[in-house]
Amino acid sequence: MPTKISTADARKNLADIVNKVAYGDEPVILTRRGQSVAALVSMAELELLQKIEERMDIEDAKKALSEPGDNIAAEDVWKELGL
Repeated sequence: MPTKISTADARKNLADIVNKVAYGDEPVILTRRGQSVAALVSMAELELLQKIEERMDIEDAKKALSEPGDNIAAEDVWKELGL
């Protein structure tokens, strides 16, 4: 279970908290007025989360491509959205 710490306490002990997260692989949840507002995770955990997200994106793209109907080029969608 991740440790919870207020943002005020985190400012006072940032170096120690970063070491716990980086070397102890212990995530830390930052709170403000008792509400969770952010989390600190190790680089290894962030990389894993990014890989999972990429995998989900790939699966969503495969599913979309297998649906019936005409495919629309990304460039056309971007143009339509003004991007």
